[in-house]
Amino acid sequence: MTTTAGPYAGTTRLDARRRALELDALADAPVVDLLVIGGGVTGAGAALDAAARGLRTVLVEARDLAFGTSRWSSKLVHGGLRYLASGRIGVARESAVERGVLMTRTAPHLVRPMPQLVPLINGLMRPGQASLVRAGFVAGDALRLSAGTPGALLPRVRRVDAQRARQLVPGVRTDGLSGGLVAHDGQLVDDARLVVALARTAAQYGATVLTRVRAEQVTGTSARLTDGLTGQSFTLNAHAVVNASGVWAGEVDPSIRLRPSRGTHLVVDAAALGHPTAALTVPVPGSTSRFVFALPQQLGRVAIGLTDEDAPGPIPDEPQPTDGEIAFLLDTVNAALRTMLTKADVRGAYAGLRPLIDTGDGATADLSREHAVLESPEGVITVVGGKLTTYRKMAQDAVDTAARLRGLSARACWTSRLPLVGAPAHRDSRPAPADAPDSLRARHGGAAHEVLAAGDLAPIADGLDVTRAEIAYAMTHEGALDADDVLHRRTRIGLVAEDAGRARSAVEELVAATAR
Repeated sequence: MTTTAGPYAGTTRLDARRRALELDALADAPVVDLLVIGGGVTGAGAALDAAARGLRTVLVEARDLAFGTSRWSSKLVHGGLRYLASGRIGVARESAVERGVLMTRTAPHLVRPMPQLVPLINGLMRPGQASLVRAGFVAGDALRLSAGTPGALLPRVRRVDAQRARQLVPGVRTDGLSGGLVAHDGQLVDDARLVVALARTAAQYGATVLTRVRAEQVTGTSARLTDGLTGQSFTLNAHAVVNASGVWAGEVDPSIRLRPSRGTHLVVDAAALGHPTAALTVPVPGSTSRFVFALPQQLGRVAIGLTDEDAPGPIPDEPQPTDGEIAFLLDTVNAALRTMLTKADVRGAYAGLRPLIDTGDGATADLSREHAVLESPEGVITVVGGKLTTYRKMAQDAVDTAARLRGLSARACWTSRLPLVGAPAHRDSRPAPADAPDSLRARHGGAAHEVLAAGDLAPIADGLDVTRAEIAYAMTHEGALDADDVLHRRTRIGLVAEDAGRARSAVEELVAATAR
């Protein structure tokens, strides 16, 4: 197993000094068992899986952890109801199982039960559609039971009256409202935080985690690595190479053919919907399996999403929503709101690209969400497709394939019972101090005691519940290297440009002080 001497051995701490030390050590002894390319949720999951099996593992990411699709999700850990509705029972079952793993064992501090309200409003759904939705929810509950997730965690579907529907989503339309259907699913506090937790836990098990390092000239047994900060380059030899670079997979392995699909979300103030405690779930007109969700988020926001649009052409660093997608989301959600939202209510918007496998013609919404593990003619093992909820199974399949094809001596996968940093069962977790803000506890779980030691609890800017301590902690423990890493991927302040503008000077000051 790759080991780190000195103060980093066996710790989850990621910082600039550890990065420099491990990069130098790797250049001096450039042979490992497994090289993972890509620092999204699947790549970080693969690095943890491999390191936990005893493999000498290196993860390289050209930009930052969770730079790509992994931070642009709905923050849902879902049980695959949509896939069940379209007959993809295997995908739905896998989603339900992996949701249960996250919620009960690996990351219960980051995933919480969230009620979803489908309002029963005259004219909102076609005749008989409410019965179909309820039947789908009942089938989803059967999946929950088969996956072993307790009903105390995810209660079964029920019908509520109009008064309860208004309590869950105060902004729901009241004219013609007879009640609602309520089902439960999992919601991440933050998708990027899950990726960071995976990378930090991988580092604790001996993986070398390197951001701002680009892999080029990739083969099945080597890659040319270049440090984006210093320009230093060297060739790393590996017994196996796993390409987990998501929508950029084809740039690493030209034999891969993807058809990216863009999923767009809008960010509005929670006050615009009356500070909902449930996700408002609105059927898309003309579809039996698609919905637009208004999802409560941290920092007093609601995310409204999402779309499923073809996104051909070069892959941008940050995909941009289109005017048509924004209009579609507003029109759909407004059908269920008492006060209509306009573009003026949109505080921010983001889009992510799903790395779907190109299977030919058809709408992207019809393409399979199953993942695949493929070997290129050069021997590169690529894992593509899938979705955030099933990252752990994708990682397991990728590492299993690498071990089988390359004869690696690896223990059996055990990530389904391996708690991530911050999880209650993680060995470094402690009860959250009484003076820790609720928002800090929600984001850091059992690591909140470490955060408090990193600074003070003053907010980084007025109206934001992110503390100065969390900014410092992002630099000393979470691998952030600059203010953008902090604003956009360790916190989600950057989802609203106005918030980022108000916080930036204070963040830059703390980043500079921590880097000294």
